[in-house]
Amino acid sequence: MKNGLFGIGGIIVALAAVALYLSIFIVNPAQQALVLQFGEIRRAEQEPGLKFKIPFVQNVVYFDKRVLDLNMPLIEPILSDKKRLVVDAFARYRITDPVLFYQTVNNIGEANQRLSTFLQSSLRSVLARATFVQMVRDDRSGLMDQIRQDVASRAAPIGIEVVDVKIRRADLPQTNSDAVFRRMQTERQREATEIRAQGAEQAQRIRSRAERDSTVIVAEAKRDAEVIRGDGDAERNRIFADAFTRDPEFFSFYRSMQAYAEGLKAGDTSMVLSPTSEFFRYFRDPSGAPRPQAPAASGEAPVARGPLAQ
Repeated sequence: MKNGLFGIGGIIVALAAVALYLSIFIVNPAQQALVLQFGEIRRAEQEPGLKFKIPFVQNVVYFDKRVLDLNMPLIEPILSDKKRLVVDAFARYRITDPVLFYQTVNNIGEANQRLSTFLQSSLRSVLARATFVQMVRDDRSGLMDQIRQDVASRAAPIGIEVVDVKIRRADLPQTNSDAVFRRMQTERQREATEIRAQGAEQAQRIRSRAERDSTVIVAEAKRDAEVIRGDGDAERNRIFADAFTRDPEFFSFYRSMQAYAEGLKAGDTSMVLSPTSEFFRYFRDPSGAPRPQAPAASGEAPVARGPLAQ
């Protein structure tokens, strides 16, 4: 009898332990939970700790409480100035209302798909009103704020808070990038050609000015040289004239010596002159006295031939 009571008591204790085990669940700080009873939400547990539920009747669904990432595929929106961009964007969000989240999207995968749709729609809508310069340089942060606010307003009815929306990269498509590169290259080549032309023009101007200055300097130098040479010749003639007036005989002797030095140079110089020529009067007489004229005879006067420089 006692053995039977002990057996029944052990079974009851075991069932109670199992029931207690099945009625306990733990919510950690990174999670939040919903207690469901036959699929109906009974309560939400957002605080961490040890929680209880009715075993076999109620079950628990867990949702992440941390900030989650949403990476969306590349899109190509068209801007207001008809330029097409390749945009790579992402969003960060958290589940703030697990009840509403469970009732609308039920799970993270469905939530990501819904948020991706919201984000793509908002990106296309906001960027369609922006220009390329605003997107790339002037007002990128302002456009991001508009997109975040728009996505946040759409995500609020499904129990999600959008923390941030960012664009990783916004580039022109490859075909447009090639066209822009070619246009930039053409503009730089045009600028380089213009700069070279300006440089060549300045070089030609400097070269022409230098040639003009050179011509003027050479002409002035030649003029001054001719003036100096003329003054020198005048002074030489004056000295010669003065010497001639002072001693005509010496002047005649000096000029004859110069003529001999020029005319009778060593080498192959040959002259055919009469020995009685006035040119040789200082050879006949050191005083240079003229030779008395002989009476003319029949026939020709003798002629000296041969090298006279020897």
